[in-house]
Amino acid sequence: MGNWFKTALLLGVLTALIVWVGNMFGGRQGMIIAFVLAIGMNFFSYWFSDKIVLRMYRASEVSQAESPELYDIVRTIAFKANMPMPRIYVIPENSPNAFATGRNPEHAVVAVTRGLLELMNRDEIMGVLAHEMAHVRNRDILIGSIAATMAGAIMILANMARWTAFFGGGSRDERGGGAIGMLVAAIVAPIAAMLIQMAVSRSREYHADETGADLAGHPLGLASALQKLGAYSKRIPMQAQANTAHMFIVNPLSAGSLANLFSTHPPLEERIARLMGGQTPPHQANSGYDNSGYDKSGHGEDKGKKQAEDAWRHLSR
Repeated sequence: MGNWFKTALLLGVLTALIVWVGNMFGGRQGMIIAFVLAIGMNFFSYWFSDKIVLRMYRASEVSQAESPELYDIVRTIAFKANMPMPRIYVIPENSPNAFATGRNPEHAVVAVTRGLLELMNRDEIMGVLAHEMAHVRNRDILIGSIAATMAGAIMILANMARWTAFFGGGSRDERGGGAIGMLVAAIVAPIAAMLIQMAVSRSREYHADETGADLAGHPLGLASALQKLGAYSKRIPMQAQANTAHMFIVNPLSAGSLANLFSTHPPLEERIARLMGGQTPPHQANSGYDNSGYDKSGHGEDKGKKQAEDAWRHLSR
């Protein structure tokens, strides 16, 4: 089942859930009220989320003169993706991670942590940034906002239904089956909406992995980067907010966090397996790169790809 079909199906289920809860509580009028409120809540986030999250993580914009290697990687991916050059930010965090934001390719921003630049080689950085720019190219910010709006409408309806049931309203409501049925819906519907919204996010992660591997030219860099990210994110935790965790390439929350029980990210092992056809990718930590993550020879992309392919052929014998 394709990722786009999965996303459309999940959004359809969210729509059906809105209709069901809306009709149970207040019919079409209640549904419309909740939907309008949810749109208002998410409108500001959609248009200004980039500024909010960049300020939240104290990210600083970098120019080509300040970071020529990073700028060159992003420019190469933008050319392959037929996208405008996004703005580039660096987050002063030692934990390796990255995210992209912006409502469309013309307003895109990519941000990487200082730790990612220090721990990854050029090929791996290329894979990570290709994944993030794939999110922008695939309009995942818009899709995520739509899912958030629908889930928000369900939350509002559920809260209204819960208070109505608590105060005894609607006990004789023929549509809803009484206060008990309304209370059950008020409890079950938000959980279902949250799980569906997270499933939408996971589906978009798989699609961004696929698109990112295509933009990078091969999946080895991204697969190797995901291996490193999984290991280092446990050893070097990141100070992150739960409401922005879905934006990063890997979940920045610590392994012991309760939020991980409802993760917006698929398991890293499964993402790597999909990229590599079920096999373990070669680790590229010692593939001729210096500690800054860039190829000493000046032929980073070509040499990194060749070394990764040679290692992969050796392991596959």
